[in-house]
Amino acid sequence: MDECGSFLGRDKGCLLVRDRNGKEKRFPLVENIIGEVQIKSGNSVSAGALATLGFWGIDCLILTQRGNPVAVLKSLSDDMHVETRISQYEALKNGKGIEIAKTLVLAKVEGQNQVLKKYGLKRLDFAYFERIKCLQENDLAKLRRKLTQIEAKCAKQYFHEVFGLFPENVRPEGRKTFKAYDGINNLFNLGYEMLKWKVHIALLKAELEPFLGFLHSVQFGKPSLVCDFQELYRYLVDDFIIQHFLSLGKRDFVLRNENYSTNRKGKREYLKQQKNTDLIKKLNNHFTSIVKVPRIRVGSRQEIETLINEEAFLFAKYLRGERPTWIPRIAELK
Repeated sequence: MDECGSFLGRDKGCLLVRDRNGKEKRFPLVENIIGEVQIKSGNSVSAGALATLGFWGIDCLILTQRGNPVAVLKSLSDDMHVETRISQYEALKNGKGIEIAKTLVLAKVEGQNQVLKKYGLKRLDFAYFERIKCLQENDLAKLRRKLTQIEAKCAKQYFHEVFGLFPENVRPEGRKTFKAYDGINNLFNLGYEMLKWKVHIALLKAELEPFLGFLHSVQFGKPSLVCDFQELYRYLVDDFIIQHFLSLGKRDFVLRNENYSTNRKGKREYLKQQKNTDLIKKLNNHFTSIVKVPRIRVGSRQEIETLINEEAFLFAKYLRGERPTWIPRIAELK
């Protein structure tokens, strides 16, 4: 529900969507497989519809008017399986956390090389993989610092190559995350924010604790396992943005004055409203696009969103000791 004035309700075994003009559309709960409902600010929803979403286990994502995810509907029964979370805490001390942190960085670098390969750019040196594999450290905090140094070098080279694909008049000097000034970095940041919530929901479904990570440190208010798992799929967001937005120019962005701190203001570039709305729609569709990665049970292909969900379940099995190893599945880009 991304157009202002729409209403989501419930009626006789159906979810009911009514637009601002009174036109209704019904979604029978038995006949339809509804994976997710997204409600953008400016629309309304009945308590009955929310209760139905919770009862049927349908993900409900709440977004701001600009499309930034801010909340998710969570059922009271979601946390009743505690074995996985106990195993997750134990992994901090039993050595699994060390292997997980290294595995995450290896998979991230592999994904980055997939993007560089697809667009004919200089790939990251194989020596990075060897350095990560050869790291010998029993203290997770110390290992994080060493991995972060290698990861930072890879990211600097990677984005230097990727940003070179964009027109010079919008090309950033380097990668900026929090409160970036330029439009291209903010474009990537918005894509990663959408990915963040896909990952967050997948981890909740797998009964994992989103705030207890291994590569990223545990801090108040920081969903560190979400940050960990994001690293596995950033390359898919990067590929999407490169495919759809290489022709952007200054005319496609607007400047907004924003507060950076108590006594500091600055101007930040954003996509114009309509282009931003189109980006969110296209990115949501991108998560349903097919990648060539075998499914857990049957099939040689699956949607990106399914891949994220499956990987969270496989990771949980590894933590519980039901699988001897965990090697994230990286889709080859075409």
